[in-house]
Formats: sequence, C-alpha cells, structure tokens
Amino acid sequence: MNNQTLIDNLRCVPDFPRKGINFRDVTTLFKSAECMKIMLDELYELYKDKGITKIVGVESRGFIMAAALAARLGTGVVLARKPGKLPSIVIKEPFTKEYGVDTIEMHIDSINENDVILIHDDLLATGGTAKAAYDLVQYFHPKKTYMNFIIEITDEGLHGRDLFKDIELTTLITV
Repeated sequence: MNNQTLIDNLRCVPDFPRKGINFRDVTTLFKSAECMKIMLDELYELYKDKGITKIVGVESRGFIMAAALAARLGTGVVLARKPGKLPSIVIKEPFTKEYGVDTIEMHIDSINENDVILIHDDLLATGGTAKAAYDLVQYFHPKKTYMNFIIEITDEGLHGRDLFKDIELTTLITV
C-alpha cells in the first residue's frame, strides 16, 4: 500500500523509549482526519469480503482502528490488554519485545469457534506482541484468522512477519 500521505505524516522519534529504538509514532496519523479516512478506507477494502465477525485490537493503539473498522464492517471488537485491565476471567500470553518482557490478556469468553478474526495492531517489528495476540486467538480455535498492522518495520533488520508463514498478514505502510 504505502500511501504517500500516510508516510509523510508518520513521525519517527529516535531513542524512544530507550537509546537505539527508532519509534514510529502513529499518533500523528490518528490526529489527521485525512489519514484516518485513508487508513479506514484501505482497511475496509482489504477486509470487506472476508467474513470477519470480530476484530481483536491490541493494546493500546490497536484499539483505535479496530473500533473504527468494526463499526464500518458491522463486527464486534475484542480487546487484547495489558495485565489487570480486564475485569473478568482472562487467558494470558507473555511475550518479549525489543525493549523488555510483557503480557497480554483476553477475556476467556471473547471468541468462539464460529468466529472469523482479524487481529489488528499499530506496528509489526519483532513480532513478539503480534505472536502473543495470535496465540491467544488460536486458543479459541476460530474458523479463520487474519492479521493487519498499520506499519511494518523491515529497515532495521526486523523480521516479525517471519513468525506468520501460514496466515494472511497485511500492512498499510512498510518502512
């Protein structure tokens, strides 16, 4: 895809959250009505005919486009959150990211075997968070699972996509 307007509006913050990390800040895309429309339109075109029943938004920036796309597609939204944020019984999946270890959780009754799931997050880099979200979703044995990210980072030797050989994975921007 690599829409030039999206690329031009993407902020890059060096040495955040620690030295050596080149943080891609999607908040500059979210604050632009034009970028929001472009992203939503592109996501809708990608997934309108896939039979999606629920979109899993990954904490926290993944919630934004997951909710917007769900409204457009007429689907539900499931939250994959950091520990302690969901009020009912959860399943958990720990993961390693480029600057530490974390865990994500989902409610145990979020998904069923008849669902077609789209996992959405803002960024694919090492793939740790995405793999944890994917593993949580697979716990429920849905009919089908897709994955989407606003940004995929490949320019820093990161190969998160390699973790997902047998799944349809799309991104809106590759840097």
